[in-house]
Amino acid sequence: MHIRTEREEDYSQIYEVVKKAFEKAEHSDGNEQDLVEKLRKNKAYINSLSLVCEDNDKIVGYVMFTKNKIGKVTGLTLAPLAILPKYQHRRLGTLLVKSGLKIAKELGYEYVVVLGNPKYYNRFGFVTSKEFGIKSPFDVPSKNFMALNLIDNDDREDLNAVVEYPKPFLK
Repeated sequence: MHIRTEREEDYSQIYEVVKKAFEKAEHSDGNEQDLVEKLRKNKAYINSLSLVCEDNDKIVGYVMFTKNKIGKVTGLTLAPLAILPKYQHRRLGTLLVKSGLKIAKELGYEYVVVLGNPKYYNRFGFVTSKEFGIKSPFDVPSKNFMALNLIDNDDREDLNAVVEYPKPFLK
């Protein structure tokens, strides 16, 4: 397995990976693959934080982190994370998320938010976003709206802000 940054020639394969990964997902609107394409055209897109997982030159997994605003702070949103069904439960999602978080920290981002399953995302250190004073603009269960602080900062103050997502997330 190999993790690398996405390239333009990967876009059609990524589209199919995301589509297939979410076909039978419990919480899906069926448009995650279209969201990826819209986000790439938005100023929130960060190529170095759009990663693929390859198996013998075939893309089998994908993760995207895009910029958001949390009060005065530029943070990141982790979405989507997609693994082809036959490759799920092999820790590929873990590899992609850990790789993305490492890059995000190296780039100096402090906060990452995600809407997902706490049993899955807690393993990376995500906690309920309210622990940082971060609020969702959507009506979602608080246990599913999580945040991670990438920078060890004992002097950190709660942000007390609502996340401002890029427009593609709002449509």
